[in-house]
Amino acid sequence: MIWNKEAECMPFKEREKLQLERLQSIVKKVYDNVPYYRKRFDEIGVKPEDIKSLKDIAKLPFTTKTDLREGYPFGMFAVPLNEIVEIHTSSGTTGKPVVAGYTKKDIEVWSEVMARALTMVGATKDDIIQNGYGYGLFTGGIGVHYGAQKIGATVIPISAGNTKRQLEVMVDFGSTILTCTPSYALHLAEVAEEAGITKKDIKLKAGCFGAEVWTEKMRDAIESKFNLTALNIYGLTELIGPGVAQECPEKSGLHIFEDHFYPEIVSTDTLEPLPEGEKGELVLTSLTRDGMPMIRFRTRDITSLRREICKCGRTLIKMDRVTGRSDDMLKIRGVLIFPSQIERALLEIKGIEPHYQIIVTRPHHLDELEIQVEASKDIFSDEIKHIEAMKKKIESHIEKSIGLRVKVTLVEPKTLPRSEGKAKRVIDKREL
Repeated sequence: MIWNKEAECMPFKEREKLQLERLQSIVKKVYDNVPYYRKRFDEIGVKPEDIKSLKDIAKLPFTTKTDLREGYPFGMFAVPLNEIVEIHTSSGTTGKPVVAGYTKKDIEVWSEVMARALTMVGATKDDIIQNGYGYGLFTGGIGVHYGAQKIGATVIPISAGNTKRQLEVMVDFGSTILTCTPSYALHLAEVAEEAGITKKDIKLKAGCFGAEVWTEKMRDAIESKFNLTALNIYGLTELIGPGVAQECPEKSGLHIFEDHFYPEIVSTDTLEPLPEGEKGELVLTSLTRDGMPMIRFRTRDITSLRREICKCGRTLIKMDRVTGRSDDMLKIRGVLIFPSQIERALLEIKGIEPHYQIIVTRPHHLDELEIQVEASKDIFSDEIKHIEAMKKKIESHIEKSIGLRVKVTLVEPKTLPRSEGKAKRVIDKREL
């Protein structure tokens, strides 16, 4: 199913023409209305009229989270405050939160891209969408809500948390689509099993999971436990929230809604644009944002782009699954590691649960990496020698995967903290 065939299946050349028109318009808008962008453009000697082709986007400056925080709260708005009808923020865990302002037009665009995303998952007006993303200042819950209403589906705004109630509603209301973080979906499945709720009690056919990095092994686990199709959604507060890109049932990458968001991949070292297919940092420019346009926003997410006509019929460019972030790479004794690499290695081993925590320390001036992993009930009830053998097996497998020796600690089932939102996988105790 395709929500907007004209936009999602548009010929490449036709879309490029539309993108250029929108890029030229948005560059002029920010130059005329956002002092930050006017100052940055003037500093590097670029004017809106210099953008004559899509390649000219490389002439424009990047925007970072630091820039947005320095503009806190409303310094990045391109319209008067009385035209902003809704405000959201990022978590602000590393400083002042990023503030995102939306006009009525922005809400319409958000509803449109989320309607496309949910339709890609399989949602229709006949579906019941259990929305387990957080409502409030976080964009996840309300973004899904707008898309579901645009489609005409029944939305249950249950938000995150209250797991037993989530399962009760899922069974009693006959929810057919689940939206939440993948780690929380696994937690729901775990609690359902404890409560004696089986696949026959649940009517879920699909899930829309995102807001954190997850792996194919996690997808397999969620699909197996809930008997549904688990698909990846991508978005970020700075651009709009969820709805920047969505995976279709072909599971061959996420379709970026590039009539609204122009994507680039740049080198993490040089920040120079990279050709199609090469892995680097994703940079996004909002082409239709009214209240708070973003020019070349550095997402810090590591991925690659591919342009091809998908078997689903869409011509939208695809981004590969995000493998990590350029700012959350762990550098351990000179080796660069993404937490997702460790997760992928762990999930290849039978007998351990998909719950883990990475702890980084620096005793005696040397980085050490400990991975706490939940063992299954069967493993943990075995003799000590069997537990030790499993521990060594995991350590060896991870070392082969990342090229670094690590310490593995097996812990009892259900002892590591569970997350109702984004899972906190890494605890860095180094004094850097």
